[in-house]
Amino acid sequence: METSNVAENKLERLWNSNYLKVMCSNFLLFFAFYILAPLLPLYLNAQFKADKDLIGLVLSGYVIATLLIRPFSGFIVDSFNRKKVLMLCFFTFFICFAGYIGAGTLLMFAIVRTMHGIPFGAATVANSTVAIDVLPSSRRNEGIGFYGLSNNLAMAIAPSIGIYVYSATDNFELLFWIALILALAGFICASSVKIPQREIIKSKPALSLDHFFLSRAWMMAINVCFFGLCWGVMSNYVAIYGQEKLGITDGTGLFFMILSTGLFVSRLFGSKALRKGRLTQSCAQGVICSLIGYVLFACAFGEWTFYLSAMFIGLGNGRMYPAFLNMFIKVARHDQRGTANSSILISWDLGMGIGILMGGFLAEYISYSAAFWATAIMQAVGTALFLTSTQFFFHRRKLHDD
Repeated sequence: METSNVAENKLERLWNSNYLKVMCSNFLLFFAFYILAPLLPLYLNAQFKADKDLIGLVLSGYVIATLLIRPFSGFIVDSFNRKKVLMLCFFTFFICFAGYIGAGTLLMFAIVRTMHGIPFGAATVANSTVAIDVLPSSRRNEGIGFYGLSNNLAMAIAPSIGIYVYSATDNFELLFWIALILALAGFICASSVKIPQREIIKSKPALSLDHFFLSRAWMMAINVCFFGLCWGVMSNYVAIYGQEKLGITDGTGLFFMILSTGLFVSRLFGSKALRKGRLTQSCAQGVICSLIGYVLFACAFGEWTFYLSAMFIGLGNGRMYPAFLNMFIKVARHDQRGTANSSILISWDLGMGIGILMGGFLAEYISYSAAFWATAIMQAVGTALFLTSTQFFFHRRKLHDD
């Protein structure tokens, strides 16, 4: 009896070794990808003399590729051996970084960047689904929240590190090598994860839409798309916006550090609410906090609003995204975890892609201020949609609480 209780306590331990390895590999995957994100517009302008709308077009290529692969990723992860799928996707993701080093023309760079979206999209779905598999069911809400912290922190910290390295060395190629090495480290980390055996579901209806997208979560997907759009504009154009609007030439790294602090603090203090199942309350707080941040960002009265907006956006996204991820999983069947993961990522990436294109177009033909005011408006629309409709939609569609 005593042995049984000890085993049960171990089973319900959140921070088990496999969960930590999955979080680490996820962090390295996103870190390698996003260490380049804020500097690619500067690189394309300096290296290939690309104008603003062409930069937006080139950078949106990976989002298009990611969107194309996401629906199939969920189906493949649910239908085949997840460890093998993860290893194949992660290795291809690692190899693609070598393409940036060898790309000598704008066309070649655009092709590499676009192709990179395929393994990135598939690996993120596979890795997040594996994370759910290695979590004890009683700690799943909380665990998913902390797991999301790994990619949110990477997306916030990596750009600041990239900007710092570039400022110190003025060498884009060094950044590409750093990203390549980090991706290799992530692959090695993921290869050591041990995944529980599971039965492969082979009896799903042929040509079912739920093979590729969680149709039960359609309104939540639309809502996430709005928030992804805002993040896409902010994360890709913040460096140029800071330079042109406020004359901040070396403060973008600090912006992302403050953003990451907000994400970290929000996840830590929000874990208790997730553990207790207060998903819609957490999400509502997050989207409102993010709205304040994007409005401050668009106002740009001075450096203080620039940096304060980073804190609010970080606090808001750190509370909002894990709540949404849990909501997607709870409206899905247990054999649809991969599809649930791919569906929220499809929605986020679609929003990001639209945001990158919209931001580049508005910046080229109007101004960066117009691009970020449009972002604040989109965040307001998404916030209103959640508060008036999406939270009630979720409660009607929810299938389980574990």
